[in-house]
Amino acid sequence: MNLTFQLLREGAKVPIRATEYSAGMDLSACLTEDVVIPPHEIRLIPTGLAAALDEPSAMLMICARSGLSTKHGIGLANGVGIVDTDYRGELCVPLINQSETAFTVTNGLRIAQLIAVPVYMPQILTAETLPDTKRGTGGFGSTGA
Repeated sequence: MNLTFQLLREGAKVPIRATEYSAGMDLSACLTEDVVIPPHEIRLIPTGLAAALDEPSAMLMICARSGLSTKHGIGLANGVGIVDTDYRGELCVPLINQSETAFTVTNGLRIAQLIAVPVYMPQILTAETLPDTKRGTGGFGSTGA
């Protein structure tokens, strides 16, 4: 599988893996000026990149960086970002500041991780009933604490 990037803005950085076997590639902010994220607010941060996977049964996931979340309370506002394989627009990252202190995003700051994952494309069916299972309709907490 190949992942091709288009640099849309001056200063955009092609994502790289921190180590040879890192699952995620670091996405960096591509900014002309710093962006301050006040406590409990969200800001959409551009990366200056568009991406194309050559595998239609895959997608890109944008995930939080553990260092930003544990040290500064900065996460993704949408939990995990889904980039469909046919999307060709700029990759932007909605960061949320979950701390009590303002956080400044600077140009080039590594703000998220990009991961390629397989996707199943099932046929959609309807039925009057579904097959029985041991769990059945047991919901939240039904299998233990």
